[in-house]
Amino acid sequence: MRITSELKNTQREQQLFRTRLGVSALLVLVCFGILAGRFFYLQFLKYDYYQTLAESNRISLVPIVPNRGLILDRNGVVLAHNFFVYTLEITPSKVENVEETIDNISKLIEVTTNDRKRFKKLRDQSHNFESVPLRSHLTEEEAARFAVNRYRFPGVEIRSRLFRHYPQGTLGSHLIGYIGRINDADLKVLDENGDLSNYKGTDHIGKAGLEQYYEHQLHGVTGFQQVEIDADGHAVRVLSSTAPVPGDNLTLSIDSKLQDIAEKAFGNRRGALVALSPSTGEVLAYVSMPTYDPNLFVDGIDTDNWKLLNDSLDKPLINRPLRGIYPPGSTFKPFVALAGLHAGKREPPFSISDPGVYFLPGSSHQYRDWKPGGHGSVDVQRAITVSCDTFFYGLALDLGIDRLAAFANHFGFGRRSGIDLDGELSGLMPTPEWKAKRWKQKWYPGETIITGIGQGYTLVTPMQLAQATAILANNGTAIKPHLVASIQEGGSGAAHPMVPQVVDKVELDPKHVQLVKDGMLGVTQPGGTAASIGANAPYLIAAKTGTAQVVAIKQGQKYNASAIDERHRDHALFIAYAPADDPKIALAVIVENGGHGGSAAGPIARQVMDYFLLGKEPPGPVSEAPAAASATTPSEPEPHD
Repeated sequence: MRITSELKNTQREQQLFRTRLGVSALLVLVCFGILAGRFFYLQFLKYDYYQTLAESNRISLVPIVPNRGLILDRNGVVLAHNFFVYTLEITPSKVENVEETIDNISKLIEVTTNDRKRFKKLRDQSHNFESVPLRSHLTEEEAARFAVNRYRFPGVEIRSRLFRHYPQGTLGSHLIGYIGRINDADLKVLDENGDLSNYKGTDHIGKAGLEQYYEHQLHGVTGFQQVEIDADGHAVRVLSSTAPVPGDNLTLSIDSKLQDIAEKAFGNRRGALVALSPSTGEVLAYVSMPTYDPNLFVDGIDTDNWKLLNDSLDKPLINRPLRGIYPPGSTFKPFVALAGLHAGKREPPFSISDPGVYFLPGSSHQYRDWKPGGHGSVDVQRAITVSCDTFFYGLALDLGIDRLAAFANHFGFGRRSGIDLDGELSGLMPTPEWKAKRWKQKWYPGETIITGIGQGYTLVTPMQLAQATAILANNGTAIKPHLVASIQEGGSGAAHPMVPQVVDKVELDPKHVQLVKDGMLGVTQPGGTAASIGANAPYLIAAKTGTAQVVAIKQGQKYNASAIDERHRDHALFIAYAPADDPKIALAVIVENGGHGGSAAGPIARQVMDYFLLGKEPPGPVSEAPAAASATTPSEPEPHD
């Protein structure tokens, strides 16, 4: 047997070992170099950045939501305020099965079907990591009962939140508005306006009315606390605190008692009323009927109530004083008369002999007066008092549509009043240019004729009609209407009253103004179209009645309200100011499908004026219009072609 042995190459192995050792040492050095470089980068170059992150992990900024400002009427009656309530809220991202959790909660405290529907709606509108209220206004007993069982419901907690409340309920809801939960559209607007940081921790924002228009003032300034937290996220101590600044308080020009009387005067009828102070522009009453309860919207309206309001034929959510548009009818006539006097077209002793019908020159087409056989001899003053259509047909044609529209614009027709509410429509004061642009058609003389009696294309809002009446009562000076009388700063408590703002002034001959005013005064005197409204009044009332067509009737066909569906009947209009010799209040009333302005809208105005001027409270809602007018109270003009 042969034994072989391998001779080791010791030198080669040592060389290989030294090589491996060198490589390993180099790798170690490189690794340590990387670590040292990273250490230098983190500790020196990025020190400020990571110091901030560390502080952020240790210190949390907690927003302190400011108290929302109050809304008060002119006498200090609270119309909107805040109070603390217990709310039961669920954070969906922290709950495995939301529906099962709600079912289990309902065994402890009551959770209604409406609560579930509202929760689902709010959850759909919120992010998954945001808490969503399931129940609001928990009682002390309900809050305690859940607190004992809190450990069973991870992701569910009781919070104490400021809650907006409207103690007067439906009263003045369209002017006060309401708040609602902030949605994505609101966040976008806040971001664009640079206000997003001021809404940290805030869940609600103004959605309508004064709550929306004065949102910036009402919200206040959010405060913050610097809170030190431990590794588990629990608060250890408060390091510093910046107190929030409460929102400003709004004192309105509205008298809540007058508002209540005005709303109740409508009964169950639809319509609008706006009452102004001619000399200051203060809104004294602002009615849109039917109304609604703004408390329904504060924490998210449930599906049933939303459907009830949104689908109602009466449209309670429409802000009628600003967004309801109607033909002005005969309430437009005093302004046409003043335009004719101002242009020198009907200077006294001008008069016409009214045959009860008007023929367009060179045409056989007739435009009838509301009174068959006419009114006999009629001048400007009497034309207003008896509402003579024939007089205003000819006057409008002589003026021409351009001159009439330009003059009417000084009284607010065809433009927004500028009241401190969003969403106001501008109505329509038609011109040939408007028609050419809108309908691609030329303007016809017949259209000018019917514009003279407030028919045709002319459209107004109740706000515009009240503003026009106030301007007339104020002899041609237009004061910007406003609902807020003063703003009290939430921080300092300093009050800032609103200063009357003149927005337009047309120079008028006092004799012309007096002629028109005398004609309107005659409306409420024996022989006028609203004699019953002025009867037994201890003050003088200047007024004008009106009727606005809803559906057209054929030439020669007699209007019969009883044969027409209630919602197709004419609208009743009434404008007035009082006392006529020293105007303190000017108003416009529209009763939808009410028929005759003197008998449907006029009594509502009388109740409002009686309370404002005399403190007299009415016995109840205005009764429905009588079936026929008496001999001393001529019927309002029938529908026109």
